[in-house]
Amino acid sequence: MPKSYNTIDDLMKEVTTYIKKPESIEKIKSAYEKARSLHEGQLRKSGEPYIIHPLNVAGILAELHAGPDTICAGLLHDVVEDTECTKEELANEFGQDIAEMVDGVTKVGQLKFASLEQKQATNHQHILLAMAKDIRVVIVKLADRLHNIRTLGVMSDEQKVRIARETLEIYAALAHKLGIYTIKAELEDTALKYVDPAYYNKIVSKIKNDSSARMNNVDHTISEISRILLDNNISDFKIKGRIKNIYSIYKKMVNQNKEFEDIYDILAIRIIVDTVSECYQCLGLIHANYNPVPKRFKDYIAVPKPNMYQSLHTTVISKDGFTFEVQIRTVEMDKIAELGVAAHWAYKEGVDYNKEREQIEIASKLKWYGDLLKFSEDEEKNKNDAKEYVDQVKEDLLGTTVYVYTPTGEIIDLPKGSTPLDFAYRIHTNVGNTTVGAIVNNKIVPLDYELKNGDIVSIKTNKNSFGPSENWLKIAKTNNAKHKIKNFLNKQNRDVLVAQGKQTIEEEFKNNKVLSFEITNDFVKNNFSKYNINSVDDLYAEVAKSNISAKTIYLKYTGTDDDKKITEEIIAKAAERNNTKFLTTNSETGVVVEGLTNPQLKLGSCCNPIPGDPIVGYVTKGYGIVVHHQNCKNCESFQKERLIPLKWADNPNRKYPVLIKIEATSNMNLLVDVMNTVSSSGMSILAIHANSNSNLETVVKLKVSTSNLLELERMIVNLKKVKYIYNIVRENL
Repeated sequence: MPKSYNTIDDLMKEVTTYIKKPESIEKIKSAYEKARSLHEGQLRKSGEPYIIHPLNVAGILAELHAGPDTICAGLLHDVVEDTECTKEELANEFGQDIAEMVDGVTKVGQLKFASLEQKQATNHQHILLAMAKDIRVVIVKLADRLHNIRTLGVMSDEQKVRIARETLEIYAALAHKLGIYTIKAELEDTALKYVDPAYYNKIVSKIKNDSSARMNNVDHTISEISRILLDNNISDFKIKGRIKNIYSIYKKMVNQNKEFEDIYDILAIRIIVDTVSECYQCLGLIHANYNPVPKRFKDYIAVPKPNMYQSLHTTVISKDGFTFEVQIRTVEMDKIAELGVAAHWAYKEGVDYNKEREQIEIASKLKWYGDLLKFSEDEEKNKNDAKEYVDQVKEDLLGTTVYVYTPTGEIIDLPKGSTPLDFAYRIHTNVGNTTVGAIVNNKIVPLDYELKNGDIVSIKTNKNSFGPSENWLKIAKTNNAKHKIKNFLNKQNRDVLVAQGKQTIEEEFKNNKVLSFEITNDFVKNNFSKYNINSVDDLYAEVAKSNISAKTIYLKYTGTDDDKKITEEIIAKAAERNNTKFLTTNSETGVVVEGLTNPQLKLGSCCNPIPGDPIVGYVTKGYGIVVHHQNCKNCESFQKERLIPLKWADNPNRKYPVLIKIEATSNMNLLVDVMNTVSSSGMSILAIHANSNSNLETVVKLKVSTSNLLELERMIVNLKKVKYIYNIVRENL
């Protein structure tokens, strides 16, 4: 039975077991008096005084050996929400540290939300963000939820189920990730009692009927193991039996479709010794005296869980046929197994406290907590939707079941089913966006490879890659990766739309013989703000999406109504605005050279520039001017004084050859898919050549005919949807 705290004396009896400083004790008593007076007259639904709740929250925190400020925050955690007290008042009386913690755990129920689901999502987001700033906030919140669920009986059936389900999804998962087993187990078991009472009672009955026989076997085995350890000069140890918590049994029975009798570790034996070497010595002795069950050994000492849990686990069969699990760990490991991160920040008198330094230290020990800090920073920058943010954290950080390694040995935890893309985006957004391939356990794998426990993953990147494609959204499994891919595609798609719209408007004006015009933000706002279009780029994008016609833009610009004919006078006035110099165009290349009437031009065969590319001319001896892409690798060796500026003609009427390189995993359908994609994009193939290597990689050299860069980019976007392709680049750029 959990302890109950009904008076300040009950609380102080627990507190003074580890807090001795008179000023700390007085501060806690003052916080209690403040909370008692502010909550005076308020009752809980059970009819008891409201102060009983913060007293018990503070008591749970004291059991975790929380510091004086954290206990004060537990006592005061509801005063800002439920009384007239303000954060500023708390800061003046108890200091900024306590006021910030109380503010971090204050519920947001008074805010207006579109739906209950949104309200819950925003509340959880608030918890997670507050936790990212100060991990003590979530410990107070866990204590708050633990006492609330202990006293859930007075709620309506609907409230019981809703709160219990929320507890399982968010709070128990947080307790697990923080490694606080004692709170996790109680939250899970109590919540299950309300979520699935029939199954809960079934398991309780099974344990009651079965545990006596099993416990007799365990007691006998503990005596045997004690004798074995003593005979081998291990004298300082503790051995105890433990019953698996009800919810863990429930998950195995439901998720793995197991019968109660098929679960080996309902009862387990825990051996606690002084040193790590003794842990492995004990393991050897256990395996020497009992038959180990194959594939049931786990070394969490060498490879700790992300919540810092360390222990050796093995399942063995006793001489009388009884199967049981043995856990072997040190005293320190056992403390962390029960209290998790709370064991790390447990209050120690006389030790200087610095919460910022503590946050950094915890982030270095808890890999997922460091990821939460990054998630939260991104959320604050991008102002993500609350539910989307909670889903990212809940599924990507709290629901992790696969542990893989970076090439340097760092452990990355991901949800089951994750792929190398999920791994890449967990490392960094730029790593994900420039991913062109993956190597797992020294073998090249496709990007949709499903990662497995123990995989060593290396990501191949190329800063010149075209970035994510729509197909990546089908490959990625984590919300984090999908969110970042969508962000990239949205920006990329908008850039393409803006370019398309601009080109369409320019063609409309030129078809009407208006040689110079300038569309400004003011023009857009004056004419299109009523459609929520307020910038030039917005206007271009809407034209590309066919929401507004280029004809409408032209008529607005020239002041011509739809029903009027465009007169020569209007055209002449528009032409007067043309102050640009007349340039000459080489009809064969479509390139303009200022001041030359008939320049000798040649397109560089090394980089195959096309309209839309930034270009530069190189004056050669005997060949005239050779047109190169500005990023052509050959330009690096050119004499700078022989380079001249060039530009493309407004509407060159010809096709251009361009060479691209495609890297893909080998597949018999690859070339067929490439050719079909190019054809469906409205382009012609001039040449195609493919080579495969021993690593199951295929490199395709593809020469196509295109009108401009925009057309080529559309084709490349379509090619990137081909499953096997992981990288596409222009040759020699």
